[in-house]
Amino acid sequence: MTRPLLLRFVSLLGSATSFYLLLSVVPAYATAGGGGGGAAGLATGALMFATVAGELATPALVNRFGYRVVLAAGLVLMGAPALALGASDGLGWIVAVCLVRGVGFAFTVVAGGALTAELIPAERRGEGLALVGLVSGVPSLVALPLGVWLAAHAGYGPVFVAAGVAALGVLLAVPGLPDRAPAQGRPLGVAAGLRAPGLMRPCLVFAATTVTAGIVVTFLPLAVPASSAGLVSVALFAQPAAATAARWLAGRYGDRRGPDRLVVPGLLLSAAGTLLMAPTGSRAAVLAGATLFGVGFGVAQNATLTLMYARVPASGYGTVSALWNFAYDGGMGAGALAFGWLAAGTGYPWAFALTGAAMLTALAPAVRDRRAGTGHVPAGTLPAP
Repeated sequence: MTRPLLLRFVSLLGSATSFYLLLSVVPAYATAGGGGGGAAGLATGALMFATVAGELATPALVNRFGYRVVLAAGLVLMGAPALALGASDGLGWIVAVCLVRGVGFAFTVVAGGALTAELIPAERRGEGLALVGLVSGVPSLVALPLGVWLAAHAGYGPVFVAAGVAALGVLLAVPGLPDRAPAQGRPLGVAAGLRAPGLMRPCLVFAATTVTAGIVVTFLPLAVPASSAGLVSVALFAQPAAATAARWLAGRYGDRRGPDRLVVPGLLLSAAGTLLMAPTGSRAAVLAGATLFGVGFGVAQNATLTLMYARVPASGYGTVSALWNFAYDGGMGAGALAFGWLAAGTGYPWAFALTGAAMLTALAPAVRDRRAGTGHVPAGTLPAP
Protein backbone atom coordinates (compact mmCIF):
# COMPACT_ATOMS: atom_id res chain seq x y z
CA MET A 1 0.00 0.00 0.00
CA THR A 2 1.95 3.01 -1.28
CA ARG A 3 0.93 6.64 -1.72
CA PRO A 4 0.69 6.33 -5.55
CA LEU A 5 -1.52 3.24 -5.19
CA LEU A 6 -3.83 5.03 -2.75
CA LEU A 7 -4.03 7.97 -5.16
CA ARG A 8 -4.89 5.51 -7.92
CA PHE A 9 -7.71 4.18 -5.76
CA VAL A 10 -9.03 7.74 -5.48
CA SER A 11 -9.17 8.14 -9.28
CA LEU A 12 -10.68 4.66 -9.58
CA LEU A 13 -13.47 5.47 -7.14
CA GLY A 14 -14.21 8.73 -8.94
CA SER A 15 -14.43 7.26 -12.44
CA ALA A 16 -16.43 4.21 -11.33
CA THR A 17 -18.86 6.34 -9.30
CA SER A 18 -19.42 8.65 -12.26
CA PHE A 19 -20.02 5.67 -14.54
CA TYR A 20 -22.45 3.79 -12.30
CA LEU A 21 -24.44 6.85 -11.20
CA LEU A 22 -25.64 7.33 -14.77
CA LEU A 23 -25.67 3.73 -16.04
CA SER A 24 -29.39 3.21 -15.34
CA VAL A 25 -30.37 6.89 -15.10
CA VAL A 26 -29.48 7.92 -18.67
CA PRO A 27 -31.67 5.22 -20.33
CA ALA A 28 -34.56 6.38 -18.12
CA TYR A 29 -33.82 9.99 -19.07
CA ALA A 30 -33.86 9.08 -22.76
CA THR A 31 -37.17 7.27 -22.35
CA ALA A 32 -38.71 10.16 -20.41
CA GLY A 33 -37.71 12.49 -23.24
CA GLY A 34 -40.15 10.70 -25.52
CA GLY A 35 -37.78 8.23 -27.15
CA GLY A 36 -39.46 5.10 -25.80
CA GLY A 37 -37.78 1.81 -24.99
CA GLY A 38 -35.70 1.96 -28.14
CA ALA A 39 -34.08 5.18 -26.92
CA ALA A 40 -33.00 3.48 -23.70
CA GLY A 41 -31.33 0.68 -25.63
CA LEU A 42 -29.69 3.12 -28.00
CA ALA A 43 -28.23 5.15 -25.15
CA THR A 44 -26.70 2.09 -23.46
CA GLY A 45 -25.59 0.66 -26.79
CA ALA A 46 -23.80 3.88 -27.71
CA LEU A 47 -22.03 3.91 -24.33
CA MET A 48 -20.78 0.33 -24.66
CA PHE A 49 -19.84 0.66 -28.33
CA ALA A 50 -17.70 3.71 -27.59
CA THR A 51 -16.18 1.96 -24.57
CA VAL A 52 -15.12 -1.11 -26.55
CA ALA A 53 -13.74 0.98 -29.41
CA GLY A 54 -11.90 3.25 -27.00
CA GLU A 55 -10.37 0.31 -25.15
CA LEU A 56 -8.62 -0.91 -28.28
CA ALA A 57 -7.24 2.55 -29.08
CA THR A 58 -6.05 3.46 -25.58
CA PRO A 59 -2.75 1.48 -25.40
CA ALA A 60 -1.29 3.46 -28.31
CA LEU A 61 -2.26 6.72 -26.60
CA VAL A 62 -0.67 5.57 -23.34
CA ASN A 63 2.55 4.68 -25.13
CA ARG A 64 2.65 8.13 -26.70
CA PHE A 65 1.38 10.42 -23.94
CA GLY A 66 1.82 8.45 -20.70
CA TYR A 67 -0.58 7.39 -17.98
CA ARG A 68 -1.38 10.77 -16.45
CA VAL A 69 -2.46 12.52 -19.64
CA VAL A 70 -4.70 9.68 -20.83
CA LEU A 71 -6.22 9.10 -17.39
CA ALA A 72 -6.89 12.82 -16.93
CA ALA A 73 -8.42 13.03 -20.41
CA GLY A 74 -10.68 10.10 -19.57
CA LEU A 75 -11.90 11.76 -16.37
CA VAL A 76 -12.63 15.00 -18.23
CA LEU A 77 -14.47 13.15 -21.00
CA MET A 78 -16.62 11.45 -18.37
CA GLY A 79 -17.23 14.46 -16.14
CA ALA A 80 -17.78 17.41 -18.48
CA PRO A 81 -20.43 15.71 -20.68
CA ALA A 82 -22.29 14.58 -17.54
CA LEU A 83 -22.61 18.20 -16.43
CA ALA A 84 -23.90 19.13 -19.89
CA LEU A 85 -26.36 16.24 -20.17
CA GLY A 86 -29.27 18.23 -18.78
CA ALA A 87 -29.00 20.82 -21.56
CA SER A 88 -31.35 18.75 -23.71
CA ASP A 89 -33.40 15.57 -23.50
CA GLY A 90 -33.20 15.05 -27.27
CA LEU A 91 -32.09 11.57 -28.28
CA GLY A 92 -29.28 12.85 -30.51
CA TRP A 93 -27.78 14.87 -27.65
CA ILE A 94 -28.04 11.97 -25.21
CA VAL A 95 -26.40 9.53 -27.63
CA ALA A 96 -23.59 12.02 -28.32
CA VAL A 97 -22.95 12.40 -24.59
CA CYS A 98 -22.95 8.61 -24.16
CA LEU A 99 -20.42 8.21 -26.96
CA VAL A 100 -18.05 10.74 -25.41
CA ARG A 101 -18.45 9.28 -21.94
CA GLY A 102 -17.84 5.79 -23.30
CA VAL A 103 -14.50 6.87 -24.76
CA GLY A 104 -13.63 8.56 -21.47
CA PHE A 105 -14.49 5.45 -19.49
CA ALA A 106 -12.33 3.35 -21.82
CA PHE A 107 -9.39 5.68 -21.18
CA THR A 108 -9.80 5.37 -17.42
CA VAL A 109 -10.12 1.57 -17.28
CA VAL A 110 -7.30 0.77 -19.70
CA ALA A 111 -4.77 3.45 -18.71
CA GLY A 112 -5.77 3.12 -15.07
CA GLY A 113 -5.62 -0.66 -15.18
CA ALA A 114 -2.15 -0.68 -16.69
CA LEU A 115 -0.93 1.88 -14.17
CA THR A 116 -2.40 -0.13 -11.29
CA ALA A 117 -0.58 -3.27 -12.43
CA GLU A 118 2.68 -1.34 -12.43
CA LEU A 119 2.09 -0.04 -8.89
CA ILE A 120 1.55 -3.54 -7.44
CA PRO A 121 4.64 -5.71 -6.76
CA ALA A 122 4.72 -8.65 -9.17
CA GLU A 123 4.89 -11.20 -6.35
CA ARG A 124 1.68 -9.77 -4.80
CA ARG A 125 -0.14 -8.95 -8.04
CA GLY A 126 -2.94 -11.48 -7.65
CA GLU A 127 -3.96 -10.24 -4.22
CA GLY A 128 -3.36 -6.63 -5.26
CA LEU A 129 -5.69 -6.95 -8.24
CA ALA A 130 -8.29 -8.53 -5.96
CA LEU A 131 -8.09 -5.44 -3.75
CA VAL A 132 -8.53 -3.27 -6.84
CA GLY A 133 -11.61 -5.30 -7.72
CA LEU A 134 -13.01 -4.66 -4.27
CA VAL A 135 -12.42 -0.90 -4.56
CA SER A 136 -14.03 -0.74 -8.00
CA GLY A 137 -16.92 -2.92 -6.86
CA VAL A 138 -18.08 -0.53 -4.15
CA PRO A 139 -19.44 2.07 -6.63
CA SER A 140 -21.40 -0.61 -8.47
CA LEU A 141 -23.11 -1.61 -5.23
CA VAL A 142 -23.69 1.95 -3.99
CA ALA A 143 -23.74 4.40 -6.91
CA LEU A 144 -25.96 2.33 -9.22
CA PRO A 145 -29.02 2.23 -6.91
CA LEU A 146 -28.19 5.69 -5.55
CA GLY A 147 -28.42 7.24 -9.00
CA VAL A 148 -31.85 5.72 -9.60
CA TRP A 149 -33.08 6.80 -6.16
CA LEU A 150 -31.73 10.33 -6.52
CA ALA A 151 -33.32 10.76 -9.95
CA ALA A 152 -36.69 9.65 -8.60
CA HIS A 153 -36.59 11.92 -5.54
CA ALA A 154 -34.59 14.96 -6.67
CA GLY A 155 -34.77 14.86 -10.47
CA TYR A 156 -32.19 14.13 -13.15
CA GLY A 157 -30.20 17.34 -12.76
CA PRO A 158 -28.63 16.55 -9.37
CA VAL A 159 -27.58 13.10 -10.63
CA PHE A 160 -25.87 14.63 -13.66
CA VAL A 161 -24.04 17.11 -11.44
CA ALA A 162 -22.97 14.39 -8.99
CA ALA A 163 -21.62 12.22 -11.83
CA GLY A 164 -19.72 15.16 -13.27
CA VAL A 165 -18.22 16.19 -9.96
CA ALA A 166 -17.25 12.60 -9.12
CA ALA A 167 -15.08 12.37 -12.24
CA LEU A 168 -13.70 15.90 -12.34
CA GLY A 169 -13.05 16.12 -8.61
CA VAL A 170 -10.52 13.28 -8.60
CA LEU A 171 -8.39 15.01 -11.23
CA LEU A 172 -6.50 16.39 -8.23
CA ALA A 173 -5.11 12.90 -7.56
CA VAL A 174 -3.67 12.42 -11.07
CA PRO A 175 -0.49 14.56 -10.75
CA GLY A 176 0.70 12.33 -7.91
CA LEU A 177 0.71 9.24 -10.14
CA PRO A 178 3.65 7.91 -12.21
CA ASP A 179 3.68 9.13 -15.79
CA ARG A 180 4.56 6.12 -17.93
CA ALA A 181 5.99 2.62 -17.87
CA PRO A 182 9.76 2.35 -18.14
CA ALA A 183 10.88 1.68 -21.71
CA GLN A 184 11.71 -1.98 -22.40
CA GLY A 185 12.03 -2.25 -26.15
CA ARG A 186 9.25 -1.57 -28.61
CA PRO A 187 5.84 -1.59 -26.84
CA LEU A 188 3.52 -4.51 -27.45
CA GLY A 189 0.61 -3.12 -29.47
CA VAL A 190 -2.96 -4.36 -29.54
CA ALA A 191 -2.54 -6.00 -32.96
CA ALA A 192 0.48 -7.93 -31.72
CA GLY A 193 -1.38 -8.86 -28.55
CA LEU A 194 -4.25 -10.28 -30.60
CA ARG A 195 -1.75 -12.56 -32.34
CA ALA A 196 -0.04 -13.69 -29.12
CA PRO A 197 -1.43 -17.08 -27.99
CA GLY A 198 -0.08 -16.52 -24.47
CA LEU A 199 -2.48 -13.59 -24.14
CA MET A 200 -5.40 -14.69 -26.28
CA ARG A 201 -5.95 -18.09 -24.69
CA PRO A 202 -6.64 -16.66 -21.20
CA CYS A 203 -8.66 -13.89 -22.87
CA LEU A 204 -10.92 -16.39 -24.63
CA VAL A 205 -11.46 -18.35 -21.43
CA PHE A 206 -12.40 -15.20 -19.54
CA ALA A 207 -14.74 -14.09 -22.34
CA ALA A 208 -16.57 -17.42 -22.02
CA THR A 209 -17.35 -16.64 -18.38
CA THR A 210 -18.40 -13.04 -19.03
CA VAL A 211 -21.06 -14.34 -21.40
CA THR A 212 -23.06 -15.62 -18.44
CA ALA A 213 -22.32 -12.48 -16.44
CA GLY A 214 -24.19 -10.48 -19.09
CA ILE A 215 -27.00 -13.02 -19.16
CA VAL A 216 -27.53 -13.05 -15.39
CA VAL A 217 -27.90 -9.27 -14.98
CA THR A 218 -30.10 -8.98 -18.07
CA PHE A 219 -32.34 -12.05 -18.08
CA LEU A 220 -32.49 -13.54 -14.59
CA PRO A 221 -35.27 -11.09 -13.56
CA LEU A 222 -37.23 -12.22 -16.64
CA ALA A 223 -36.48 -15.94 -16.34
CA VAL A 224 -37.52 -16.36 -12.70
CA PRO A 225 -41.29 -16.50 -12.04
CA ALA A 226 -42.83 -13.23 -10.88
CA SER A 227 -43.74 -14.85 -7.55
CA SER A 228 -40.00 -15.16 -6.82
CA ALA A 229 -39.09 -11.52 -7.44
CA GLY A 230 -37.42 -11.29 -4.03
CA LEU A 231 -35.19 -14.23 -4.95
CA VAL A 232 -33.83 -12.31 -7.93
CA SER A 233 -32.62 -9.49 -5.70
CA VAL A 234 -30.89 -11.96 -3.39
CA ALA A 235 -29.30 -13.82 -6.31
CA LEU A 236 -28.09 -10.60 -7.96
CA PHE A 237 -26.44 -9.66 -4.67
CA ALA A 238 -25.01 -13.12 -4.00
CA GLN A 239 -23.36 -13.38 -7.40
CA PRO A 240 -21.09 -10.29 -7.19
CA ALA A 241 -20.49 -10.85 -3.47
CA ALA A 242 -19.28 -14.40 -4.16
CA ALA A 243 -17.18 -13.14 -7.07
CA THR A 244 -15.47 -10.53 -4.89
CA ALA A 245 -14.63 -13.05 -2.16
CA ALA A 246 -13.44 -15.63 -4.69
CA ARG A 247 -11.32 -13.06 -6.49
CA TRP A 248 -9.52 -12.24 -3.25
CA LEU A 249 -8.91 -15.90 -2.37
CA ALA A 250 -7.80 -16.67 -5.92
CA GLY A 251 -5.33 -13.79 -5.75
CA ARG A 252 -3.78 -15.06 -2.53
CA TYR A 253 -3.55 -18.61 -3.88
CA GLY A 254 -2.25 -17.50 -7.27
CA ASP A 255 0.53 -15.42 -5.74
CA ARG A 256 1.76 -18.48 -3.87
CA ARG A 257 1.07 -21.37 -6.27
CA GLY A 258 0.63 -19.72 -9.68
CA PRO A 259 -2.51 -18.30 -11.35
CA ASP A 260 -2.30 -20.80 -14.22
CA ARG A 261 -3.60 -23.50 -11.86
CA LEU A 262 -6.89 -21.61 -11.42
CA VAL A 263 -8.00 -20.91 -14.99
CA VAL A 264 -9.61 -24.32 -15.62
CA PRO A 265 -11.30 -24.50 -12.18
CA GLY A 266 -12.67 -21.00 -12.67
CA LEU A 267 -14.16 -21.96 -16.02
CA LEU A 268 -15.63 -25.23 -14.71
CA LEU A 269 -17.24 -23.54 -11.69
CA SER A 270 -18.71 -20.82 -13.93
CA ALA A 271 -20.18 -23.38 -16.32
CA ALA A 272 -21.53 -25.48 -13.44
CA GLY A 273 -23.23 -22.44 -11.94
CA THR A 274 -24.83 -21.61 -15.28
CA LEU A 275 -26.13 -25.15 -15.68
CA LEU A 276 -27.45 -25.11 -12.11
CA MET A 277 -29.58 -22.04 -12.88
CA ALA A 278 -31.40 -23.91 -15.69
CA PRO A 279 -34.37 -25.01 -13.52
CA THR A 280 -35.49 -21.39 -13.16
CA GLY A 281 -38.59 -22.41 -11.21
CA SER A 282 -36.48 -23.74 -8.34
CA ARG A 283 -35.50 -21.10 -5.79
CA ALA A 284 -32.68 -23.24 -4.39
CA ALA A 285 -31.23 -23.99 -7.82
CA VAL A 286 -31.26 -20.36 -8.94
CA LEU A 287 -29.65 -19.06 -5.76
CA ALA A 288 -27.06 -21.85 -5.64
CA GLY A 289 -26.32 -21.47 -9.34
CA ALA A 290 -25.87 -17.71 -9.15
CA THR A 291 -23.56 -18.07 -6.14
CA LEU A 292 -21.52 -20.86 -7.72
CA PHE A 293 -21.21 -18.88 -10.93
CA GLY A 294 -20.03 -15.90 -8.88
CA VAL A 295 -17.28 -18.01 -7.33
CA GLY A 296 -16.11 -19.28 -10.71
CA PHE A 297 -16.33 -15.83 -12.28
CA GLY A 298 -14.24 -14.28 -9.50
CA VAL A 299 -11.59 -16.98 -9.84
CA ALA A 300 -11.49 -16.59 -13.62
CA GLN A 301 -11.28 -12.79 -13.37
CA ASN A 302 -8.25 -12.84 -11.12
CA ALA A 303 -6.43 -15.78 -12.67
CA THR A 304 -6.67 -14.65 -16.30
CA LEU A 305 -5.74 -11.02 -15.64
CA THR A 306 -2.82 -11.90 -13.35
CA LEU A 307 -1.57 -14.46 -15.85
CA MET A 308 -1.72 -12.01 -18.75
CA TYR A 309 0.15 -9.29 -16.86
CA ALA A 310 2.85 -11.82 -15.94
CA ARG A 311 3.47 -12.56 -19.62
CA VAL A 312 4.36 -9.05 -20.78
CA PRO A 313 6.84 -6.37 -19.74
CA ALA A 314 5.55 -3.19 -18.11
CA SER A 315 5.31 -1.52 -21.52
CA GLY A 316 2.69 -4.12 -22.50
CA TYR A 317 0.39 -3.56 -19.52
CA GLY A 318 -1.80 -1.20 -21.54
CA THR A 319 -2.37 -3.85 -24.18
CA VAL A 320 -3.21 -6.48 -21.56
CA SER A 321 -5.66 -4.10 -19.89
CA ALA A 322 -7.28 -3.33 -23.25
CA LEU A 323 -7.64 -6.98 -24.32
CA TRP A 324 -8.97 -8.12 -20.95
CA ASN A 325 -11.52 -5.30 -20.72
CA PHE A 326 -12.50 -5.93 -24.34
CA ALA A 327 -13.17 -9.57 -23.43
CA TYR A 328 -15.19 -8.41 -20.42
CA ASP A 329 -17.42 -5.91 -22.23
CA GLY A 330 -17.62 -7.84 -25.50
CA GLY A 331 -18.48 -11.12 -23.78
CA MET A 332 -21.21 -9.54 -21.68
CA GLY A 333 -22.78 -7.80 -24.67
CA ALA A 334 -22.55 -10.80 -26.99
CA GLY A 335 -23.89 -13.12 -24.30
CA ALA A 336 -26.95 -10.99 -23.61
CA LEU A 337 -27.69 -10.59 -27.32
CA ALA A 338 -27.28 -14.28 -28.22
CA PHE A 339 -29.17 -15.50 -25.15
CA GLY A 340 -32.18 -13.38 -26.05
CA TRP A 341 -32.43 -15.04 -29.45
CA LEU A 342 -31.81 -18.48 -27.96
CA ALA A 343 -34.38 -18.14 -25.17
CA ALA A 344 -37.01 -16.96 -27.65
CA GLY A 345 -36.82 -20.35 -29.35
CA THR A 346 -36.06 -22.72 -26.47
CA GLY A 347 -37.31 -21.04 -23.31
CA TYR A 348 -35.14 -19.90 -20.42
CA PRO A 349 -34.35 -23.28 -18.79
CA TRP A 350 -32.97 -24.80 -21.98
CA ALA A 351 -31.19 -21.56 -22.85
CA PHE A 352 -29.31 -21.63 -19.52
CA ALA A 353 -28.46 -25.30 -19.98
CA LEU A 354 -27.19 -24.82 -23.53
CA THR A 355 -25.17 -21.77 -22.48
CA GLY A 356 -23.49 -23.73 -19.69
CA ALA A 357 -22.64 -26.53 -22.11
CA ALA A 358 -21.31 -24.09 -24.70
CA MET A 359 -19.02 -22.51 -22.09
CA LEU A 360 -17.21 -25.84 -21.77
CA THR A 361 -15.82 -25.42 -25.29
CA ALA A 362 -13.41 -22.91 -23.74
CA LEU A 363 -11.75 -25.86 -22.00
CA ALA A 364 -9.74 -26.41 -25.19
CA PRO A 365 -7.75 -23.13 -25.00
CA ALA A 366 -7.62 -23.38 -21.20
CA VAL A 367 -6.07 -26.85 -21.18
CA ARG A 368 -3.77 -26.02 -24.06
CA ASP A 369 -2.54 -22.93 -22.25
CA ARG A 370 -1.91 -24.93 -19.06
CA ARG A 371 0.12 -27.49 -20.99
CA ALA A 372 2.01 -24.89 -23.00
CA GLY A 373 3.06 -23.03 -19.86
CA THR A 374 3.53 -19.91 -21.98
CA GLY A 375 5.87 -17.53 -20.21
CA HIS A 376 6.99 -13.98 -20.84
CA VAL A 377 5.91 -12.28 -24.08
CA PRO A 378 8.72 -9.90 -25.08
CA ALA A 379 7.64 -6.47 -26.27
CA GLY A 380 7.33 -6.21 -30.02
CA THR A 381 7.55 -9.96 -30.63
CA LEU A 382 4.99 -12.62 -31.52
CA PRO A 383 5.42 -15.92 -29.66
CA ALA A 384 4.86 -19.08 -31.65
CA PRO A 385 1.48 -20.80 -31.15
